Amino acid sequence: MNTSSSNAPRASSKSKAMIFPWIPSIRAGRSMRLTRLVPIIATVLLASCASPPLPPSPTSSGAPPAAGSRPGDSGPLPASIVQGKSRWVPVRWAELPGFEEDQLFEAWNAWLKSCERPGPVFAPLCAEVRRLSIASAEEQRNWMVSRLQPYRVESPQGAADGLLTSYFEPVLKASRQPGAGFDVPLYRTPASLGSRKPWFSRQEIDTLPEARAALKGREIAWLADPVEAMSLHIQGSGRLSITEPDGAQRMIRVAYAGSNEQPFRSVTQWLLDQGEGRMTTPWVESTKAWAARNPPQRVQQMLWSNPRYTFFQEQPLSELDAAFGPKGAQGVALTPGRSIAVDPGSIPYGTPVWLASRGGAGSLQKLVLAQDTGSAITGAVRADYFAGTGPEAGQFAARMNQPLRLWVLWPR
Repeated sequence: MNTSSSNAPRASSKSKAMIFPWIPSIRAGRSMRLTRLVPIIATVLLASCASPPLPPSPTSSGAPPAAGSRPGDSGPLPASIVQGKSRWVPVRWAELPGFEEDQLFEAWNAWLKSCERPGPVFAPLCAEVRRLSIASAEEQRNWMVSRLQPYRVESPQGAADGLLTSYFEPVLKASRQPGAGFDVPLYRTPASLGSRKPWFSRQEIDTLPEARAALKGREIAWLADPVEAMSLHIQGSGRLSITEPDGAQRMIRVAYAGSNEQPFRSVTQWLLDQGEGRMTTPWVESTKAWAARNPPQRVQQMLWSNPRYTFFQEQPLSELDAAFGPKGAQGVALTPGRSIAVDPGSIPYGTPVWLASRGGAGSLQKLVLAQDTGSAITGAVRADYFAGTGPEAGQFAARMNQPLRLWVLWPR
């Protein structure tokens, strides 16, 4: 996803998350495989968060609410399920905030994507999901109530409150050849990547002849600004408005292909530790402004403070692809506003999830699909929300850092 910690978000996610809104994270790789850190920091943040609280958490008994029950949602509830790092507690559909109001057709696009690579639990439902893609919202809701059972996601200790962050896909100017101000390379994975773990650090990649030789000829493109390149490494994927050697302009996608497996360190936290003060959001602009005020060797120190380095693969970007994000860890394209990165040890890929969160980025009560992950996205009630592509999505992702509740929707 989705950060003063030693773990990086994985792209796609994979970055891709942010523990503080002014500190970068990643996916899915989230670096985002965006994508999307330290559990203690997240706990302290939630404890001190000034965001409006979510409604009081219901008890774990699974008892139906006193009022507002939905037709068709009756009968005894099933037993709780222990799912890896989480516990799922069965509830009535009426517990899901905003269930009657969500524009489900938006989420259905993400569900159809999941059905391109469904797991064994949801594969039997995909024919019905496809058929319902042209149904009304009420027909979709009735089908969900009849075919799925909601479970509140809790930690093994029973905590139902967690943390929601966000990641996005940046759009950057690039050149296919170095020069004219474009001198920051983006690399494909080196052939020797698996020969040593971890691979060379960011500083070693910039300074050691052995590392530079391993990357020679592996350049995909060059960017103009090292802070923007760092942002791309953290988010884990992005789009490049690229100038080809013949002068033609086209848009391509660079997606997460691997990392050097070095620990992630937040450059913003490094600046804080250096007494430089807190970077305001969005962090890329504020960090670039700081870099413009400081000598090159100082900027290099800041960049080298994060040893994690991301490698990319180039992907074509068709008109159809442009409506979706990069592929997440499930192997399907992410849907803006309807895909999340999760800890697969808590929620399996392809699972429909009801999400409720309220804070500085606004109130979210909606159906989403678990389609990505990130090394920063760990634990039961933890998600990194894919905001989409471009600067507006980036500004939203920078604000997103707020309490979270999740309900998985599991076949009956």
